[in-house]
Amino acid sequence: MVKTTSPTHRPLDPRSKWAELSQAERSAAYDNNAAVKNSPALIAERNEASSRLRGRLKTHLDLPYGERANNKIDLYPAAKPDAPCLVFVHGGYWQRNSRELFAMLVEGVAAHGWSVALPGYSLAPEVSLTDIVAEILRSLDWLAAHGASHGVAGPVILSGWSAGAHLTAMALNHPRVHAGLAISGVYDLAPIRDTGLNTALKLTEEEIATLSPLRLPVTQKRLDIAYGSSELPALVCDSIDLHDKRAAAGAPGRLIAVEGADHFTILEALRRPEGVLVDAARRLLD
Repeated sequence: MVKTTSPTHRPLDPRSKWAELSQAERSAAYDNNAAVKNSPALIAERNEASSRLRGRLKTHLDLPYGERANNKIDLYPAAKPDAPCLVFVHGGYWQRNSRELFAMLVEGVAAHGWSVALPGYSLAPEVSLTDIVAEILRSLDWLAAHGASHGVAGPVILSGWSAGAHLTAMALNHPRVHAGLAISGVYDLAPIRDTGLNTALKLTEEEIATLSPLRLPVTQKRLDIAYGSSELPALVCDSIDLHDKRAAAGAPGRLIAVEGADHFTILEALRRPEGVLVDAARRLLD
């Protein structure tokens, strides 16, 4: 059974000796697929489960919120229009995956009478990270304007995993968002520029300064920050650092270490109705 532990252990951060590392070593510090040896099987199971679930529930699929091809949102309304809604933003280092591949996460909160919304977004290198952040905000604008007509009118808990956790932190101050749950995120973009991930992202100095949650003023809304105890140290340290920065500024939110979870298995804690991250999302309504 996955459970949370007291998030007191800080692993050795490879970025403490960043200048001494080769680009290959720097890239390895963020390579979740290589770090989790059975990641291909975990990803395949996730995608298959999502394919089975998508459309099986009462849904409104492929609703456009913008003009680009990926500017679509899937809604899974609850029986009651005023039920809480989990808006989940997928990961993939801003350059892969899609909303359809994460439909399996609907099962967790839907069992508690929640609605779920899964926005898609454009991917690098076709667009910049600046564009991606703007698209998530635009999807929330659309939900605020049109969600009620599709049966989604309750308070929004914004959540995301990996790159989606970064996008969650960036969109926390949107007026439609009640609180946030960021899972396994990257919150300082500067080291990303020194890895192979930047081939597609092409991060600018301005983007590093204005799109890194660890470099921005703290949003005072509640944000719970979760990570797996078996995740890469760079991601664990970013999660701890963002929580510490927010706590120092008096911002509410818990730091949640999911014991034994890696970058991929942590999603089970949001997928299962009894999962600790489902419980965390529900507590964000308090």
